Amino acid sequence: MKSGKIVKPRKLSDEKANARKLNRQQLERANDTAKKNQKSQLASPTIPFDPNDHILLVGEGDFSFAHSIVSEHGCADVLATCFDSEDQLLQKYPQAKIHIDYLTSLDQSVLYSVDATKLQQKVIRKGQQWDRIIFNFPHVGGKSTDVNRQVRYNQELLVSFFRAAYPQLSPGGTIIVTLFEGEPYTLWNIKDLARHVGLKVVTSFKFISKAYPEYEHARTLGNIEGGGGWKGEERDARTYIFQLNESEEKQNNAAKKRKADDSSSDDED
Repeated sequence: MKSGKIVKPRKLSDEKANARKLNRQQLERANDTAKKNQKSQLASPTIPFDPNDHILLVGEGDFSFAHSIVSEHGCADVLATCFDSEDQLLQKYPQAKIHIDYLTSLDQSVLYSVDATKLQQKVIRKGQQWDRIIFNFPHVGGKSTDVNRQVRYNQELLVSFFRAAYPQLSPGGTIIVTLFEGEPYTLWNIKDLARHVGLKVVTSFKFISKAYPEYEHARTLGNIEGGGGWKGEERDARTYIFQLNESEEKQNNAAKKRKADDSSSDDED
C-alpha cells in the first residue's frame, strides 16, 4: 500500500496576505462607521423646527403629528390643517378627536377643508407669515392604478403645493416635505420639481418616526378604506428642506411689500 503524499498548503505571498488583511480592516471600519451612524441617527434625530417657530401643517391625517410636535417638542404656535371637512375627517380617522381635543385645549389652531395647493385662496391668518410649512407624506390617494398616472398626479400635487406655499413664508422660512423612500416615490423627482418653481434644496435627512412619540401614520384613504392597521411609520422615509432661491426671495419680498403698501393705501382712503 502506497503512502499518500502529503501536500502542504501553499503560503500566500506577503503581498496577497497584506492585501487580504487590508480589505478585512477596511470592511470592519466601514461596518463600524455604519453602526455608529445608525446609532447617532437614532440617538439624536434631526428636528427641522424650533419651539418658537410659526408652524403651518398641511395635509394632516389624524393630527397625531401635530399632537406630537406640541406635546413632545414644545411647539407653541401651530396651525394644523387637513384637506377633509370635520365630518369626513372623523369618519376616516375616529382617533383624530383625541388629538384635536388636545391641540385646542392648548390654544393651538385646527382648520378643516384646507387645500394645500390653494393656500393663497384660503384666509388662514390674515398677514401671518410662517417659519415652517410642513407637508408630511403628500399623496393624491387612489386616483389611478396606473403607476405613470399616479406619478404624474403626485408631481402635479407637489408643484402646486410649492407654488402655493412659498409666498406664505417668512424671510428665511422653509418648506418641509417628507416622503417614503424607494419607488414609486423616487420617481416623483421632488428635488427637480422644487427647483422648477424657484426653490433650492437646503438638506435632506432620514425621517425618524420615533422622534414623534404620539405620531402614527394615517393613510390618505382613511382607516377602513385604506386597510386599517397598516404601519407606514415602519417604512424608511426621508425629509427634504426647501428654501426660496435668492432671486425668488427678493421678488417674493417685493411682492409682499407692494401688497402691504396697497393695503395701507386702501385703509387711508
